[in-house]
Amino acid sequence: MERPGKRTYAAGGKEMKTILPQQTSQQRATTRAKISSANVQTRQLQRRRVLIIGAGRIVFLLCLITLWQILSGRFINPLFISSPLAVVEQLQLWLNDGSLWSNTAITLQETLLGLVYGALSGVLAGILLGIQPLVTEILDPFVIALYSIPKVALAPLCILWFGIGLEMKVVLAAVTVFFLVFFNTLTGIRNVDRNLIDAVLLMGGKHWDIVLKVMIPSAAGYILTGLRIAIPYSLIGAVVAELVSSNSGLGYLINDASSKFDTAGVFVALLVLTIIASALNAFVNLIDHKTSRWKAGMTLGKKIIP
Repeated sequence: MERPGKRTYAAGGKEMKTILPQQTSQQRATTRAKISSANVQTRQLQRRRVLIIGAGRIVFLLCLITLWQILSGRFINPLFISSPLAVVEQLQLWLNDGSLWSNTAITLQETLLGLVYGALSGVLAGILLGIQPLVTEILDPFVIALYSIPKVALAPLCILWFGIGLEMKVVLAAVTVFFLVFFNTLTGIRNVDRNLIDAVLLMGGKHWDIVLKVMIPSAAGYILTGLRIAIPYSLIGAVVAELVSSNSGLGYLINDASSKFDTAGVFVALLVLTIIASALNAFVNLIDHKTSRWKAGMTLGKKIIP
């Protein structure tokens, strides 16, 4: 059995056919073996790269800690930068008396509640305004004006409205998160592929079919990006509220330690905040890896749903 090949032409313009021999089973097996070997080598290179990056980060961190310890006391006053040993001692002290656990739990609760409420309201507002371009253009200057207000300036109002309890910190964190998730969701909705919407309409899809089966999955990548950006800002909102007025939380620990010139205590609280932000970012990255990101273009001024 012959397989047709590329056409060639002899002198005089007469068409000739080049016959390519069909691959034998041995050749196919050799090709599969080469592909398998290449895949194995690629995985080995990826593992090696991960190990190199991990080792490099550990070495860099150890170098920073060593340099910090050398500079503290010898070249820089420990009152300004403390030292790694002092930070470890203060961390152990707060762990033993339980103050770090209780205050960390309070800040974590405020951060998570603010993140959840701010993200849900931001996604909902982004979807509703995204499918109504005219309403978006009407509200655009007002949204930008509210977004431009420094969130720290809202803390006194939050204290007047909600007191100095948990509600005030959650509201300030949620307001900080809201706009970041809202703008990313709005961008995702506006970048939905028009061909996907037309395909759903041709198949008899309704308004909510387009929203639930096309728009939200299309905007998922943008929403997750907004969440990743919003995580540290939710921490900032909660800690700023605690710094302004609170008797508990990591912000309170920072305020209390700084009033006592306890630099090591400030560094311990900052270390815990860094760990919380890293853990939340890792969780969002895990969700991001489990979802597919669609990329499509769309004119911003065009109405999305006919």
